Amino acid sequence: MPDPSAPRSGPLLAFGLLVVVGLFIGLTTNLVKFATAAGAAPFSFLFWSVAGSGAVLMAAAAASGRLPRADRRTGEYFLVSGLLSLALPNFLIFSAVPHVGAGFAAISFAFPPLYTYAMAIAFGLEHFRKVRGVGILLALVGVVILAAAKTMSGDSSPVWIAATLIAPVIIAAGNIYRTMRWPQGAGSLSLAPGMLLGAALLLGLASLAATIPLSLPATTAVLGALAAQIATFSAMYLLYFMLQKVAGPVYLSQIGSVGAISGAAVAILVLGEAVPLGLVPAALLIGAGIFLLSKRSGSAVTPPRRTEPAATATPCRTTG
Repeated sequence: MPDPSAPRSGPLLAFGLLVVVGLFIGLTTNLVKFATAAGAAPFSFLFWSVAGSGAVLMAAAAASGRLPRADRRTGEYFLVSGLLSLALPNFLIFSAVPHVGAGFAAISFAFPPLYTYAMAIAFGLEHFRKVRGVGILLALVGVVILAAAKTMSGDSSPVWIAATLIAPVIIAAGNIYRTMRWPQGAGSLSLAPGMLLGAALLLGLASLAATIPLSLPATTAVLGALAAQIATFSAMYLLYFMLQKVAGPVYLSQIGSVGAISGAAVAILVLGEAVPLGLVPAALLIGAGIFLLSKRSGSAVTPPRRTEPAATATPCRTTG
């Protein structure tokens, strides 16, 4: 986990990272829709995007002499963070986009701050504040309005709507896990490729177990979307770890708000999607909730100190 005594960067750096990473998230859902419309299967597109970006960042880590440590502690971190932060939520989102649209999928990324804050309180990383509690309630009402409107529209199966709304809960669990189990002394460039390749390994094993093919159509459109997604993932997850280290999990989770706005805007203006029903009242409530939730959250959260040495730390049990 980050050293609580380490110096913290200024709020301007944290805000800049927040905006850039959020924009990358918004771009991701639209690249998925473009690729699947061109004939790519969501699972195989996700696998090659993750594997490719992991290879790019691993090469960068090797070139700079910052390769990840090869031990049980970091191996656990890469696999669990890869599952919670990347493989499972992105599988749900990538699979749901052709059914619910890139705009609705992008909007779901506004929800992780709510769940991350609630989990941070449960694990003792944050103290409960009434203002933030009101923010959570307002935003959850917005989530309900958005989900109900999407269900009543009849253009999407409730199963895919539910899958889209479950993904942010898993992302929030990953935010908390990475903070509590951050390998001591590790930097962003050593952790990002390990998490990506850990996720690729899990996706590859899942494809073997379920006999899911990993081939992609060798068309210009699909290969171009894949190259763009690899570049997006490479930059996004490198900056993702940098932001978490300087600002903590609750502040980090607000990247979804930027991703939701930018992703929905691209889906509507570029891909020609219809404005999701209930978007205006839901967006107002969610925006108000996230504003209240972000009050005084610019500083990094101080994780609880471990009493045991890092090399013998008990692995965190993760369900779900």
